[in-house]
Amino acid sequence: MKASTAADVTVSRLSRGIAGDNWRRLAGPTALMMGAAVVWWLALPPRGWWVLFPVGVTMFMLALAGQPLRNRLWLGGLGGVVHYALALHWLTDFNTAGYAAVVAVQALLLMLVAAVSPNEAAFRSRWSGWWLLTPAALVLLEAVQHRFPFGGFPLSAFGYSQTDGPFMAAAPLGGTLLVTALAAVAGAVVTAVIFGPRRARAASVVAVVVVLAVPAFAPTIVDDTAEGSLDVVLVQGGGPRGLRAVNTDPFDTTRQHLQAAEDITGDPDLVLLPENVVNIDGSIDGTRVDAAFAELARQLDTNIVVGITESEDQHFRNASIVWGPDGTRLGRYEKHHRVPFGEYIPMRNLIERLSEDARFIPRDAIAGEGPAVLDPSGTPRLGIVISYEVFFADRVADAVRNGGQLLLAPTNAASFVTEEVPAIEVAASQMRAREFGRTVLQAAPTGYSAVIQPDGTVSQLSGLGTNELLTATVPLHTGLTPYARMGDTPLLVLAMLALAWPAVTGLVSWRRRRQVTEVSH
Repeated sequence: MKASTAADVTVSRLSRGIAGDNWRRLAGPTALMMGAAVVWWLALPPRGWWVLFPVGVTMFMLALAGQPLRNRLWLGGLGGVVHYALALHWLTDFNTAGYAAVVAVQALLLMLVAAVSPNEAAFRSRWSGWWLLTPAALVLLEAVQHRFPFGGFPLSAFGYSQTDGPFMAAAPLGGTLLVTALAAVAGAVVTAVIFGPRRARAASVVAVVVVLAVPAFAPTIVDDTAEGSLDVVLVQGGGPRGLRAVNTDPFDTTRQHLQAAEDITGDPDLVLLPENVVNIDGSIDGTRVDAAFAELARQLDTNIVVGITESEDQHFRNASIVWGPDGTRLGRYEKHHRVPFGEYIPMRNLIERLSEDARFIPRDAIAGEGPAVLDPSGTPRLGIVISYEVFFADRVADAVRNGGQLLLAPTNAASFVTEEVPAIEVAASQMRAREFGRTVLQAAPTGYSAVIQPDGTVSQLSGLGTNELLTATVPLHTGLTPYARMGDTPLLVLAMLALAWPAVTGLVSWRRRRQVTEVSH
């Protein structure tokens, strides 16, 4: 018994020593990983220091360099918690438990990126492209964020950090994922130079040439010829933001926007009002609000697009309606991609048992159907996405493939206290403009409202909470970019091939060794 006890004590001390040594070895990588998490946050809007994303990729890879799987999981999870806790802090204004859950899911995804990033064997590998594993994993991370959970939650996607950087020029070729890939490769090259053998350094030089060449030559590949223009006015009625906005009488918002629209001068072809300008019980047909906007359209002799919310039994519809110059309603578009826990409660029966906060969303929105376009009188066909939909390229692809010559993006970010979400929405609109070669008109009741050119530049931007009219003459386009035709599929295939390559080559090498062994025997 005494001998056994002594042995147990020895093993315990040895285990503590090994664990202590491991933690000491992790001190530097932990600091690097936390630094990467912070600089990634600084790269995102509204700060928008785009160069910090590739810097963060370098730090992320250096933190993981040569670490075994257990340590990579720990470091990736830590980086994910720190980064997403900062990037999604605005969620605490609504639900702390929900914030914690979203951070946990996003951190888990980044932990998986760390798990497939270069390990100890990769740094000794003869394969000179081992440093491409992390960029490939980050591309897949972003693809997952746009699809999971509940249809996607991409508000913290790394691609939106690059809207003011040089890699944005590649968006018409491969969308947000290509922009993210190029920026991530730029950061990974530094790791290859530091750790890689001569072959890896040579490959990194080639990668630098490609990373610089793709954005440089992208404009020459994409046809950006304008097919006419449109005179437009965006109406921002202004008012309180945050919880005060939520508790405001809905008709106050309607009144503010009607009054603001009365100041419109000239002969615009189109007037765009934000999402949720009208909140009404039942259908808008034949109501005084219907009559008020019909009269406004007649007075201005133009098309007016207005965001409305109509209740329908235990549900509601989120739509944009167009009134023509003669006051008749010419069409409507109903939002397809609803906001989970904002416009509907997934698994409502279960969630209502788990949380009282479900009472704040007493009704679920009805998902819309049909193409994402409107046909105003006397103008070409216009594409439209409502609010959250601007974060999803497939909704914009639907609009342009159905003939939309510019994109309307009415939104409502009035319930957010800080500028974080309004700024991210502008970045998403910039990305969609560049990806599809379309002007984007974003109208919000309290900002940001913006006029965004087809190259992704913001030509006009409102303030927050202000009463403003944005007036512009904007170009129309009919062509389809390579990304509009092909979507994310090519880049997803390349990313998966890059991640699978080490396993494939390892399997081939193993089979060859086995064959040699069998022959020798």
